[in-house]
Amino acid sequence: MTRKSSNQWALILGVSSGFGAAAARELARHGYHILGIHLDRQATMPAVNKLIEDIEGHGQKAVFYNMNAADEHKRHAALDNFVDAYHREGRAEIKVLMHSLAFGTLRPLVGRNEGEMIKKAQLEMTIDVMANSLIYWIQDTVRRGLLGRGARIFAMTSDGANLNLPFYGAVSAAKAALESYIRQLAIELGPRGITCNALLAGVTDTPALSKIPGAKNMLYAAVAKNPFNRATTPEDVATAIIALLQDGTEFINGNTIGVDGGESKISYVGQKTPYQYADLNLLTESSWDPTDVS
Repeated sequence: MTRKSSNQWALILGVSSGFGAAAARELARHGYHILGIHLDRQATMPAVNKLIEDIEGHGQKAVFYNMNAADEHKRHAALDNFVDAYHREGRAEIKVLMHSLAFGTLRPLVGRNEGEMIKKAQLEMTIDVMANSLIYWIQDTVRRGLLGRGARIFAMTSDGANLNLPFYGAVSAAKAALESYIRQLAIELGPRGITCNALLAGVTDTPALSKIPGAKNMLYAAVAKNPFNRATTPEDVATAIIALLQDGTEFINGNTIGVDGGESKISYVGQKTPYQYADLNLLTESSWDPTDVS
């Protein structure tokens, strides 16, 4: 893939770690400037500064805003500042918009008592940040003429859209909504030449995963059942994004695309190898010949 011209930007929501950071580095390597939205405290700012250094090391601009991505006023301010500083009228500079926000409440929907139950504000915040915010950022970039023909939109989803865990109800609902929004956006933005896809990563060792109860067991199970015998990495997703930016991929639209080595397609019963619970006698006694194609 050739390097892009110097006026092309990638807007990454949740840029400072995990999938967002890996995508920022890979996109910068391929010639994209990075407009990054993140929410970090002082303890994690060294990693953010290192990411900015890496992006600039590829000769690209790194314009970062440390803010709540769901804050309407801050969203408008960040985009207005970008327009004032970098936008050339009549040109749609943002060619990639990636939604990788992982900020929600992990509480039971009902729980054992009143104190455990998720609160209305927590439920609404989770869905607003992890799903609804995608719509608002797209609306505002389109209004400002920043997102145009040839742009690609990616939203990070997971098996959580279809599977649930203890305390995971609000996040699961947000992921399901996110995938639904991607399908609807594909209908509405397709005529503008903009594609929208959700990327379903496998279980990945990120700061967001560490917040989920049982995260270590999730990683163990993911590796055990993955055909590649390893967990998904943020770099796997970054590589997939670059592939989907190739010319001629515009008909890949409105999908949830697995980037997990096949992990989500494999049922798991605790086996350490594919043969652990298999009756090997059935294999040796079988009359089936795999070379027989008659």
